[in-house]
Amino acid sequence: MNRAGLWATDPAQAYRAAEGRIVVALRYAGPALLFGLRLWAAVVLALYIAFWLQLDNAYWAGTSAAIVSQPSLGASLRKGWFRMVGTVVGAAAIVVLTACFVQDRWGFLVALALWGAASGLVATLLHNFAGYAAALAGITAAVIASDELGAIGGVNADVLMLAIARASEICIGIICAGVVHAATDFGGARRRLAVEIATISVEITGGFIRTFLLAGPEQSKVRPVRRDLIRRVTALDPVIDQALGESSDLRPQAQALEAATGGLFAALSAWRTAAVYLELLTSDQGRQDAEIVLENIPHELCSVTAQAEATDWIVDPSHMRQACSMAVRALTTLPNRTPSLQLLADRTAEALIGIRRALDGLLLLTGSARAIPGSWTTLFHVPDQLPALLNATRVFIVIGVVALFWIATAWPSGALAVTWSAIFVITFSPTADRAYSNAKSRLVGVSLAAALAAIVKFAVLPGSETFAGLAIAIGLVLIPGGALSTLPKQGSLFGAIASWFLPLVTPENQISYDTQQFYNSALAIVAGAGAATLAFRLLPPLSPAQQARRLLALTLRDLRRLMTGHILRAVINWKSCMYSRLAALPEETEPLQRAQLLAALSVGTEIIRLRRIARRFDLKVELDAALDALARGDSSVAIERLTQVNLRLAALPITRPGTRVRLRARGSILAMSEAIAQHAAYFDGGAA
Repeated sequence: MNRAGLWATDPAQAYRAAEGRIVVALRYAGPALLFGLRLWAAVVLALYIAFWLQLDNAYWAGTSAAIVSQPSLGASLRKGWFRMVGTVVGAAAIVVLTACFVQDRWGFLVALALWGAASGLVATLLHNFAGYAAALAGITAAVIASDELGAIGGVNADVLMLAIARASEICIGIICAGVVHAATDFGGARRRLAVEIATISVEITGGFIRTFLLAGPEQSKVRPVRRDLIRRVTALDPVIDQALGESSDLRPQAQALEAATGGLFAALSAWRTAAVYLELLTSDQGRQDAEIVLENIPHELCSVTAQAEATDWIVDPSHMRQACSMAVRALTTLPNRTPSLQLLADRTAEALIGIRRALDGLLLLTGSARAIPGSWTTLFHVPDQLPALLNATRVFIVIGVVALFWIATAWPSGALAVTWSAIFVITFSPTADRAYSNAKSRLVGVSLAAALAAIVKFAVLPGSETFAGLAIAIGLVLIPGGALSTLPKQGSLFGAIASWFLPLVTPENQISYDTQQFYNSALAIVAGAGAATLAFRLLPPLSPAQQARRLLALTLRDLRRLMTGHILRAVINWKSCMYSRLAALPEETEPLQRAQLLAALSVGTEIIRLRRIARRFDLKVELDAALDALARGDSSVAIERLTQVNLRLAALPITRPGTRVRLRARGSILAMSEAIAQHAAYFDGGAA
């Protein structure tokens, strides 16, 4: 029944339905409107201070306040801090470039393009707000260069004062945004991260326990759940960054939070190995081994089956952590073990150790522990260098082409076009396959902002000569623009209006109402942004499918080097590398590809473990033969030779020391063999 019919037949029910819709709308509109007011207040405060200090281009202070303002307090503070770092680095870089090319305009422009390319490269290699700081180093240099070069492109000897002025204006905006948001928002990133970690930990634990209750082919039912959890763990990275920005006490323990994410990946890897092996075992043997493992897991862990229990984990993480530790001790000391039971016990222990590491992070977030003892060595790994190199090339080409166009046409506003082409191409390059759509949406937003700026500047501001009038005039755009930027759809368009409206209005102590200058500047901004947007179309980033294939191919390459002994990685190094690649997988990655990467992680870890054990029992030659076959892409021969190694280990007398170690090695061989057999096409032929 439509709404008109409902009002005709049952007005009371229709009224309640309409009232419910209004309540829902207000529930979502309230936070959005509050953010718009915060953004406007931050901009007004920054402009007031910049005017009071008599700064030349006060609007850069307000623009910076608008850009760093985020709906999340942690994101605002973190983004502001890294923007400040990037601003200082960019200002220092432009001073150095000017000193190196005092009388050489061409050399200066080439050096500026190279610096922008380097910033785009590092911005792609780093993550989250650290990458944003690298991008700001290039953008700040372009902004100062625009003022320095002027209309004719001559290098200005007063670059040091320009750099200090622009950096001061930007830092004022950052500080004002931080003050306004900290004073009006208590933040929730820490609590949100705790809920996410607890929920994912509960689901992994419950799913892992459920694996031991399923028989044979029924194990395939949990595969979609496990693969979806991989995606959700990778999404924790930006939330961690927001929590670090919001809570200063967490920053010294940042590695513990990263280790919590690694622990969840380790638990998923162990879960996959156990599930695959149980799927291939006969029902009786699998059920018997599963029952033995479950008998050694505390009841509180075995009863974890519902997501609602995440609340209990947040309230008392130490209790569940203690239960994980008890289970690990029991599983590592099981008597009368067989290779299959050893495999399941070891993988269960690894999964619970990973969950325990996640609970360590939860203890920090809930305030139950000020510090977690132990060291977590976080090694920096580049998942794939090609996207970064491609982005750097695009940045260099865009800045160079726009600069050439400016010189060839002698356009008075050409330097401004160079600046905005650099802003767009550096900012959106790290967003990978979404770069073109993001840039296009922002280009539309900038164009609308130019139209709104013209209305405000020439129709509203001339009738208002006070700062209060200026604040009200820009609030007519900033408040609704900021509020609408929180929408899931078209948020980037309205975000562009809120962020880049002020540079178009260019409010100063003495506002200029020169229409020709305004339209030249607006045209330069739109043209520069349009050139960068076009570059994303002509030189597109790697598609999600290409990114996933390359990550799988690079992983297989490293794994084959590990097999042949060319790279002897420590286990933490290998795992860190694989975790970075799991986190780098695009959202659109196929579930099978996520499973293949997880299988490669498992196989690499088993190779490292087996190499250590093989030396002890004089099996290095046999193990190398199996690994050489796998490195050549012959999985069937590799499995046969791994079976021979298993038989050699089984033939060793029980009286020889190291019985438990041999059982663990045989369990590793079983795990490797099953992973290789399940993904033979990947291990044999690569990622294609």
